Amino acid sequence: MNFLKKNHEHQKSNIYAVSKKYIILLLVFFFAFNLSAQEKPVKIVFDVTSSNTKVHQATVRHVKMMANAYPESEFEVVMYSGSIDMVLKEKSAVASDIAALVKNKNIKFIVCEGTMKRHKVDKSQLISGIETVPDGILEIITKQAEGWGYIKESNNN
Repeated sequence: MNFLKKNHEHQKSNIYAVSKKYIILLLVFFFAFNLSAQEKPVKIVFDVTSSNTKVHQATVRHVKMMANAYPESEFEVVMYSGSIDMVLKEKSAVASDIAALVKNKNIKFIVCEGTMKRHKVDKSQLISGIETVPDGILEIITKQAEGWGYIKESNNN
């Protein structure tokens, strides 16, 4: 009887040891998979319509942080409507940041030509490196259709 009890306890401890090994193996696999998923390049389009300079600063901060965290990823900031001042040499609160960011091949700042026309802005007034598209909203929709992630920048105090 004592032998059966010891044998049962031995089997029980083996089951715990095997279960523990599988749990550890599963955790290692999950952790490794999670790390590799985070390293996969992403494509993100930022939608900026606000005239609020805090939103402009937050947008630049977000793009910088994400570009540093995911250097192989692509980022596109699309500005239209009230955000036009964000890309004007003489009015932008983030001009130097944008000028530095657009030097990266994976970061684009794009402004809507329709917005430029409504605000009587010409391309010579834009910060160097800013690109234009005929329609900012259509640009965002096109990127989303291509699988790009979408972030709406807004003032969330």
